[in-house]
Amino acid sequence: MLENKTLLKIKDKKNLLAFSGGADSTALFFLLLKHNIPFDIAIVNYGVREQSKEEVAYAQELAKTHNLKCHIFNAPKIEQNFEAAAREIRYNFFEELILKYKYENLLTAHHLGDRFEWMLMQFCKGAGCAEIAGMQKEQNRGIYTLIRPLLHLDKKELLAYLHADEKIYFEDESNLDEDIKRNAFRHNYSLPLLEKYLGGIKKSFEYLDEDRSQLVEEIEIKTVEELAYFKSSQNRRADIFAIDKYLKSKLYMLSANERELLKTEITIVAGRKFLVVQDRGFVFIAPFLQEKAEMPHKFKEECRVLKIEPKLRPYLYKNKDAFLKIRELLTAI
Repeated sequence: MLENKTLLKIKDKKNLLAFSGGADSTALFFLLLKHNIPFDIAIVNYGVREQSKEEVAYAQELAKTHNLKCHIFNAPKIEQNFEAAAREIRYNFFEELILKYKYENLLTAHHLGDRFEWMLMQFCKGAGCAEIAGMQKEQNRGIYTLIRPLLHLDKKELLAYLHADEKIYFEDESNLDEDIKRNAFRHNYSLPLLEKYLGGIKKSFEYLDEDRSQLVEEIEIKTVEELAYFKSSQNRRADIFAIDKYLKSKLYMLSANERELLKTEITIVAGRKFLVVQDRGFVFIAPFLQEKAEMPHKFKEECRVLKIEPKLRPYLYKNKDAFLKIRELLTAI
């Protein structure tokens, strides 16, 4: 069920599986074992369901049985915006483990249904071909690669695999809550369409992936401290796609309005967290510091001469290496 190309990417690598005890991640767990892929597992307990204790216990049992490490994080109580906050907590935990234990790949159990559901949501918000292509099987995130080995498989195929081998897995009852937007899209739109047109949808994603490779120029993003930068492709759509991709790696998703602003504005503040500056053939992305820093006259004068965006200066003042890199780039123009 796993594609040979994916198996080659993860074979003999240090892999971390994002595990939940649900059908998707349990199927991936046993498929990795079947193909003798080395991996450990990580699970987050959000403490909002009684069943979550059983899921953690199941993860520990599987890890012990198969001689794997099982990393567990008990999340603090989430007061609002549960979906977004849970995702941030989850990926922060995974990335801490990746840094500590030197994992090379993070494996997640996103499948075709997840991808199709995401595509429909993006289409209804307003998106281009690159955004509609949505989740990719592989995404370089700098210190690790995010790999989704099940992206070509439908949930029904995963369930058939689990049932054939009588594997235990858990159903998260919150997936039935249609007050959650993605659940509403899943139950009302993506599942009925997948039921009727699975073969065509799979083929469409194959075409989308081919087209996306032609439409979207891959841009190398470099970093110094927390400053990210790249040379503009001179294609505003491609630049915005690269900005969006980088911010997603930092667990921030651009709004539709922010995407529109990036088409016309040189500088925007995204979510009061990130500053994006498109200046003189370069794109800079840095944390947005709202506090007013007391900067010496010499530094301010140098920034003025270099015509550095004023909103960017507080961050550069506190991060010398980032300032030196920007100075180097702008003086070389």
